[in-house]
Amino acid sequence: MPKVSCTNCGEGFLRDLNRINENKKFRWNEYCSLECQYTFKSNSITLTCSRQSCRKVFKRQSNEINKSNKHYCSRRCAVIVNNSKFHKRKTRIKTCLNCAGRYQGGAIKYCSTACQRRGSIVSPKKILGLIGKFVEDNGRIPLKREFPHYNAARCRFGAWNKAIKKSGFEPNPVMFAKKFTANDGHRCDSLSEKIIDDWLYARRIKHKINYPYPGNGGFTADFKVGEYWIEYFGLSGQLKKYDELKGIKSTLAKLHKLNFIEIYPRDLFPKNNLDTILGRILLS
Repeated sequence: MPKVSCTNCGEGFLRDLNRINENKKFRWNEYCSLECQYTFKSNSITLTCSRQSCRKVFKRQSNEINKSNKHYCSRRCAVIVNNSKFHKRKTRIKTCLNCAGRYQGGAIKYCSTACQRRGSIVSPKKILGLIGKFVEDNGRIPLKREFPHYNAARCRFGAWNKAIKKSGFEPNPVMFAKKFTANDGHRCDSLSEKIIDDWLYARRIKHKINYPYPGNGGFTADFKVGEYWIEYFGLSGQLKKYDELKGIKSTLAKLHKLNFIEIYPRDLFPKNNLDTILGRILLS
């Protein structure tokens, strides 16, 4: 007979293995005596089922009560209420993205399959127009991750770079094959690093690029501003060797107790958030 612990008092006692397996199957508690069982159940809290058509009074232990104000006497009542909420969401009135007609739907964005087919098709003319507008607004061609119809562009023109050429612009070169010159003359390895460099230069923040980490490991930080070491991890999560290098730099920063700032593509695209990330630290 294995030894188990009483749910109420915590004392160990012997119990038949069949009884233990039965309690586990039905998720029953183990009690060393009827007195402990009564004491434990007497500490339960009286609740009223939140389902309006039920309103059954039941008891539940304090550690089994969720933080919300909704309590149900059974799984059946909880399922009925949740299904009714889903039905209300599903049947709310929405506007079709294609014909602007009103319809009832949940996650569906179109009133019919015909509208969905017409609305989801992006014409080559529209793609070229969006690329041209982006260049006009930003002074550069869009990156794949920030163009809303990237997959459509590949389907219509065969490749992303072909769409760029068709719009009359030169595609971005192979990564790290081309250097970008920042406004202060620094040679940056990528367009993203140029954006960071230009942000620092525009605010007259003195900075150094490719600054070596303490020690003789040969590793350098993208930017060094005063006591801060800034790294742009543009390929994080995409290349195994890149992630290993990222881990080494993070370890060096912890080892030498450096003020380490990490910047990722989501911090630059589609919206530049450097004012929030760097501004609150370097401009305070």
